[in-house]
Amino acid sequence: MAKQAILQSHKPPKLRDTKFALDNFNIPDQVVAADWQSQLEEATDEVATDSVPSCISLNLEDLKCFEVVEHQYENWGVIFNNCLAIQPSNPAFPTHSGVTVLMGSPRGGFLEATFLQPTNWVGVFVTSSQRLVMSAYDSDRQLITQTVLPTANLANSDSTMPPNTLLSIAANGIHSVTFCAFDGQFILDNFRFCF
Repeated sequence: MAKQAILQSHKPPKLRDTKFALDNFNIPDQVVAADWQSQLEEATDEVATDSVPSCISLNLEDLKCFEVVEHQYENWGVIFNNCLAIQPSNPAFPTHSGVTVLMGSPRGGFLEATFLQPTNWVGVFVTSSQRLVMSAYDSDRQLITQTVLPTANLANSDSTMPPNTLLSIAANGIHSVTFCAFDGQFILDNFRFCF
């Protein structure tokens, strides 16, 4: 039976059966990571060494609105560049879960995540005002693969795609991912990655 460690700032970590967890991308051995180092230590104390989580899901709810996001999740293995936490007030950009999402800023339409160890899968729910390209790079900054949200998917629009569309990339040796919406804005929710 696969186990999942859930970390939230309000509750101590617990193990739950993933088949009953909502919105888990069907990823076994996943940890929901807050930006607190102590929670990593508590989680690893509670989780047996043979079931250490192989996937990380970032809990964005501990971030403050308009907080610059860079090293908050470094202990979990990811550093962000050109990233801001927001709580969208524009109904065209609904959140997938919770109230806090990530947005490319101050340079609009671009966001980068760099992993401290190579990952094999990255997934996130996106809502964008333009076509959005998610690119994965290796340790030499060579493009490995890309995936594309082909069109805008704002809520209450005539888009053929719903808001909060899942974009994911699977490849060996992903060291960084970038998100680009040329002349557009986008939000990211439920950022997850697997080793």
